[in-house]
Amino acid sequence: MGFEKDEASSSSYILNVPREETPLLNKANHLSSQTKTFANVFLAIVGAGVLGLPYTFKRTGWITGAVMLFSIAFLTYHCMMLLVHTRRKLESNPLKSPKISSFGDLGFVICGPAGRFAVDAMIVLSQAGFCVSYLIFIANTLAYMFNYKILGISPKVVYIWSCFPFQLGLNSIPTLTLLAPLSIFADVVDIGAMGVVMAEDVMIFLKNRPVLEPFGGFNEFFYGIGVAVYAFEGIGMVLPLESEMKEKNKFGTVLASSMAFISLMFGGFGILGYFAFGEATKDIITTNLGQSLLSTLVQLGLCINLFFTFPLMMNPVYEVVERRFCEARYCLWLRWAMVLAVTLVALLVPNFADFLSLVGSSVCIVLGFVLPALFHLLAHKQELGWQGLALDVAILVLGLAFAVSGTCSSLLEIFAAKA
Repeated sequence: MGFEKDEASSSSYILNVPREETPLLNKANHLSSQTKTFANVFLAIVGAGVLGLPYTFKRTGWITGAVMLFSIAFLTYHCMMLLVHTRRKLESNPLKSPKISSFGDLGFVICGPAGRFAVDAMIVLSQAGFCVSYLIFIANTLAYMFNYKILGISPKVVYIWSCFPFQLGLNSIPTLTLLAPLSIFADVVDIGAMGVVMAEDVMIFLKNRPVLEPFGGFNEFFYGIGVAVYAFEGIGMVLPLESEMKEKNKFGTVLASSMAFISLMFGGFGILGYFAFGEATKDIITTNLGQSLLSTLVQLGLCINLFFTFPLMMNPVYEVVERRFCEARYCLWLRWAMVLAVTLVALLVPNFADFLSLVGSSVCIVLGFVLPALFHLLAHKQELGWQGLALDVAILVLGLAFAVSGTCSSLLEIFAAKA
């Protein structure tokens, strides 16, 4: 789950020093087919968030969780298309609007520097949050597999600090060219691990048949929304992908097909994981599989995957921060400081799924629902009928309500776990 490098990169091909109004993307040299666009949407969305879905279904109940997951998927698709329609509306008059290539460009055209700052802030927080969750996953998984204390220090702390010097090196690489093959490896490992886990889940369910709860409590609903929004986060890739598609009039259909496929896959993964283990479902589903050779290989593969995905996901953060504070020039000390900050946050959060819910509620809801609805409302306010106006306002209000409620619920869970 993440952004393409060019999504947040600066364009200094016209100006030596990029300014606030400088577009963030060069024109794409090669346009994508429908199949490639479908695959790009899939790769941009599917990530580590799916591993927390079985535990979320345990908390929310499997019927509530399934309804919630598919509802979030539909709303995510709708808000992605709001961005596309908003850009098309603004670019229909090229004399009034410059080329809009990214979410941040759209925010600047509609709301000026405040709009770009809002998008940039959400990008930084969400991408850094993803990397925090990666470190938590790696540390908790390795601690489960190799639970050894060194000098009385907990295994989680040892494993997180063990990653730190290597991440300093990986995040020092100024270009993603050398890291690009790792993205393909990461996606292959993700899909393979999901397949293995789902097959294991089916066999375990047929053997054990645990007691299952179809519905959860009211507070658990908001918790689940945060995890689901996190799992589907990827709205920053929509405008770049639509720009690079050959048949732009078919982008909505391709996006809908990809989102439907991902929803079915996520729903199947979450339900099967909960069905297999019931109330014993853990926050990282792979730790439920025991320590067989196959399970060990899957868990190690996911750890390696996320370890090398870390610098890819941090790159949009560096692009935004270096653009704002270093005139878009490479800054080693700033990158190292941000890796340290992410590491320190990971040390403070005990539970993987709880942190997914926190990031999804506090940041991803604003980035994925609130800002697209707000930008669409402001751009189309002259021609929106009462139904369109009511829909945008409803998404705004519900998004803010879910963000506040989900954030409070997640923070309570995190503090309770630490206590």
